[in-house]
Amino acid sequence: MTTTTRTAVVTGAARGIGAGVAKRLAADGFAVAVIDLDEAACKPVAEEIEATGGRALAVGVDVADEQGVQAAVDRIAKELGEPTVLVNNAGIIRDNLMFKMTADDWDAVMNVHLRGSFLMTRAVQGYMTKAGWGRIVSLSSTSALGNRGQANYAAAKAGLQGFTKTLAFELGKFGVTANAIAPGFIETEMTAATAERVGMPFEEFKKAAASQIPVARTGRPADIAHAVSFFVSEGAGFVSGQVLYVAGGPKA
Repeated sequence: MTTTTRTAVVTGAARGIGAGVAKRLAADGFAVAVIDLDEAACKPVAEEIEATGGRALAVGVDVADEQGVQAAVDRIAKELGEPTVLVNNAGIIRDNLMFKMTADDWDAVMNVHLRGSFLMTRAVQGYMTKAGWGRIVSLSSTSALGNRGQANYAAAKAGLQGFTKTLAFELGKFGVTANAIAPGFIETEMTAATAERVGMPFEEFKKAAASQIPVARTGRPADIAHAVSFFVSEGAGFVSGQVLYVAGGPKA
């Protein structure tokens, strides 16, 4: 870290993986912009960071809204500091078998994951290139390898891997790295909702998932936050264009 505190932006940070990442980056010494759809939902995370001596800003924005994203990033630069770390974590699911999937279900998932990551990255990268230092981490998924009932989500998460590799080519000469993390089963509100949708108690759902994972447990937001912490560190400047599967075992 430099003597000046760097500013990190984490999307989808009101809960789950995003909240875990925001808190970890704050602990690592970053000022953190906590972004989600609802600013009020971001405030508890920002307040928790501030209560432990960190600096944080809660920002409500739809990452798929071009003008909203630019306004949010302008506000972050002014109120918290010019951002040089971006974690594209915002995501939604609209699961269904493809023959039942609506065009709206497809578009909603693409807009948040792909359009949102594009808009956020485009808005922030100028600060990174100006600083001659930057870190971009986008959240993919093991579903990028294909998953029943997730044609939209799988395509979006695979798309983020191609997006990441392209960013690595384009931004590397400016001191900016771009990497992706592909989580496996992580215990979050999203996976709890999936369990509820299939009519299974969450503990049972987690146990079934763990039985298929080599390390014999399901993941937690802190597992992903640790990987993000590495990718955005000073020492990871020679690691770019990579996809790290954080899934408790190897993935093809």
